[in-house]
Amino acid sequence: MNNILSSLQKRITVFNVNHVVKTTTGFLIWLIACGSSMQSLGQQAKGPVQLADQYFAAGEYYTAANLYEQFLHPSKKQKTTSEFPLNIKAKRTIASTAPNVSRTDILFKQAESYRLANYWQQAAATYKECMDKDPSEYSNALYWYAVCERSLGHYDSAWESIKQYLNSAGSKSQYKEAAEKELQTLQFIHEQLSRPDSVLMKTQKLNVPGSNEKGAFALAHISGNQFLITSTQTDSARVNGINPYHSRLFSATLGNGSLDEMIPLPLTTTDAAINQGAGTISPDGQHLYFSQWKKENGKIISSIYYSVKQGAHWSSPTRLPVVNINTYSSKQPFCSADGNYLFFSSDRPGGSGKFDIWYVDLKKDGTTGQPVNLGPSVNTSNDEQAPFYQSSSGTLVFSSNGYPGMGGYDLFSVKGNETNWASPGNLGYPVNSSRDDIYFFAPEKTNLLSNAVVSSDRGEGCCLETYVITKAPKNKRLTGSLFDCNGSAPLADAQVILKDGYGKTWKTTTNANGKYSFEIGNEDHEPLTLSASKELYLDTTSSFKVENMDESDLLTDKLVNADLCIEKKPEPKPEPVLVIKAEDVVTVYFDFDKSLLKPEALQKLDSIYNIMAELPVTTIQISGYTDGVGTDAYNKVLSDKRARACADYLIQKGIDASRVSFVSFGACCPVEMEKINGRDNPDGRSRNRRALINVKKD
Repeated sequence: MNNILSSLQKRITVFNVNHVVKTTTGFLIWLIACGSSMQSLGQQAKGPVQLADQYFAAGEYYTAANLYEQFLHPSKKQKTTSEFPLNIKAKRTIASTAPNVSRTDILFKQAESYRLANYWQQAAATYKECMDKDPSEYSNALYWYAVCERSLGHYDSAWESIKQYLNSAGSKSQYKEAAEKELQTLQFIHEQLSRPDSVLMKTQKLNVPGSNEKGAFALAHISGNQFLITSTQTDSARVNGINPYHSRLFSATLGNGSLDEMIPLPLTTTDAAINQGAGTISPDGQHLYFSQWKKENGKIISSIYYSVKQGAHWSSPTRLPVVNINTYSSKQPFCSADGNYLFFSSDRPGGSGKFDIWYVDLKKDGTTGQPVNLGPSVNTSNDEQAPFYQSSSGTLVFSSNGYPGMGGYDLFSVKGNETNWASPGNLGYPVNSSRDDIYFFAPEKTNLLSNAVVSSDRGEGCCLETYVITKAPKNKRLTGSLFDCNGSAPLADAQVILKDGYGKTWKTTTNANGKYSFEIGNEDHEPLTLSASKELYLDTTSSFKVENMDESDLLTDKLVNADLCIEKKPEPKPEPVLVIKAEDVVTVYFDFDKSLLKPEALQKLDSIYNIMAELPVTTIQISGYTDGVGTDAYNKVLSDKRARACADYLIQKGIDASRVSFVSFGACCPVEMEKINGRDNPDGRSRNRRALINVKKD
């Protein structure tokens, strides 16, 4: 018996609201063994196999596995049945196994027990032992071995085993359909492990004291850095035949990757078999909703209870009316951030299958309206559980085993509200694993996965533990189109400049279709402004307004700006035609130290030409001048060049040279002062660099 207890003093199984929890105890195993083995005097005692079968039927799988182990590998010290402490009478005998039950049959039962208790490594090893002993008789062991290997992360081995099972088991094999689905699961896992955005993700187990042995799951926000968490507590008063390890609600402080100061909530219950957990608190802090469950007639029944805040304490729990139906389960409540809705999971009638996601309107007194099923857009014929709703993004996150996933329960997200939902999407690796991934939490007004918390049994601990998921923001590509405001035609080769609130700028040019694009990394650059310019168009500036967003790329979000247009510049008004009359004196001006005719000078000379062409008797006299800079000799030459330039232009256009005369005066005769109060006057000097053209009729 000492060896039996040595093996059994490890873990027993109790059930939380969604997942098997295994807790350490020796005393409880002793009580269970005594209660199940002690018979009236003279009655035959039950052997470990019969006891194991009973515990297996009752859902106590880990206890069953250990009892099968005592039969398969009895202690060497146990030489006779008289050494068994429960053998009170010397004539009492230990029952043997049932007829025609082989040792390998017991081994297969042990493998099933380990698997159902989520002890994947032990289950895999035991299934393999069955296969090695009789591969034809225990072909189903090959399928379950593959499932265990997948749960352990041995994906290549799982793939080969499933293929082998399908090739050898035949078309009518018991698990053919399940095996084909397992292949799909493994293919999905392969795709998820190859996701390029996994480099953005970081997963870290939250440090919760004792979570490896007791579990810690279903994190829910209270206020500030205060949270609810569900874990296991040992009851101070033990009741014979009742497991003293129960799930309970705790309040705790979250900070620096740890959950500290865990204090059990004093939620009174008179039933020693009751478990409590998976809670949520209304935004005003006045109502606490949580699950209570226990095993009744071999079935776990869950109900949602609520308590009202009374000073620093909570009132005695009250079973929530309307939401709960006798003989059906309702569990895992979640209160929306606006306090208007309570989401929950239930197998009540009217759903799509097993457990579905439902919601109810919340009243001010904490009670509810009638439950409404979220409908087939969310719910499947299998199980949907543990709802979480982020009001700021309109996103529901839930756990399901009814959609393609990585195995067990996966977490999914879907946008919508009430009964209007889009299609759910798998949150993917590493949010999900090949084990069960169930509860989810993310703060309001944040990216859903920027700092999320999930509950999962992916680790080496006893059961569900809590993991923090952080995801770096994706890169952003800003795109848009530029058009002509009048004709609506796309504008190519226009310059577009993007500027953020910190003064950083990006520049690009539109393509042939008027498209532009900017890669701005993953930092926050808001607010953003755009300016566009193009020859013959007016410059324009506007804020970047996201018209739609494409998040399909796993590494880069594409933000599309509203269409931008720019106006053409107005057509320039024609300058009035200069008309010079006979006997006018026309002045043309020159740049410093230059004798080149400027455009405005040419316009005046052209007008003089027109007069001379119309009136053959017209003659002109040209006088050249300079400013006072330079020597007299230099200025004499420069003024001559300026007068000659005007004469040559008219002669080249066809005016006879005899009608044109010119003279140069150098710096003589300034019309403006070149110095005022001893200081240089550039404008005055520019007026003195001139040529005077005197038009005469005779």
